[in-house]
Amino acid sequence: MTHRFTGRTTLVTGGGSGIGRGIALAFAAEGANVVVAGRRQEPLDETVALIEAAGGKALAVTADVTRADDVRALVDAAVDRFGSLDVAVNNAGVLEAAGTPVADVPEDAWRRMLDINVTGVLLALQAEVRQMRTQPGGGAIVNIASRIGVHGRIPGTTAYGATKAAVSVLTRGAALDHIADGVRINAVSPGATATPMSLQPGETEAGRAERMRTAVPLGRVSTVEETAAAVLYLASDDAASVVGTDLVVDGGSTA
Repeated sequence: MTHRFTGRTTLVTGGGSGIGRGIALAFAAEGANVVVAGRRQEPLDETVALIEAAGGKALAVTADVTRADDVRALVDAAVDRFGSLDVAVNNAGVLEAAGTPVADVPEDAWRRMLDINVTGVLLALQAEVRQMRTQPGGGAIVNIASRIGVHGRIPGTTAYGATKAAVSVLTRGAALDHIADGVRINAVSPGATATPMSLQPGETEAGRAERMRTAVPLGRVSTVEETAAAVLYLASDDAASVVGTDLVVDGGSTA
């Protein structure tokens, strides 16, 4: 294990479970001070406990990414506790009305996805960049988009995919807007990943594995650790010249 992030502070929204928790644990394992954020305290505390049990340093902060005041307070809490904000991973997201054709997607579900998946990323980016551009060395931001935002081939996910496509475009534009501020911005687009979100209604993990043998060219879902590895690469000095990219981690599904 390398220690690429020793002495650096990483913020992960949606860090209480799934991919967000995996990303938080991966940064901590490489020496980062980690701040995890989300709307519910208990899962955040569980992530912090896992990090601290392994000898790392972490802080849990409840925040709603759709509220600008919450996001600004979150960034302030990270800086107050650890002295800087060097890396931010905007992972908080929601999938609503899965399996529903576009014409039948409820308006409240659409607005909820827009609020969290798009507005939440925008507000987080704004607060993070404002902090990072005041620091020597700037910082790195990785937004979590989705391979569903790359194409529309999965029935019943078009509305969700539209919000994630917006994250990809927002990433590219923001990257160019703020590279002169010393802030590198990129995205990772996971495909089917071994989390509850990739399970169909009533499906078991064994059933998912069987489905993925033919649905994914690689023949399986990606692991949370594989997605986290892509995020850590983009946030690290190894990717110092990588700006405005959307790295797809999907076992070849969009090839």
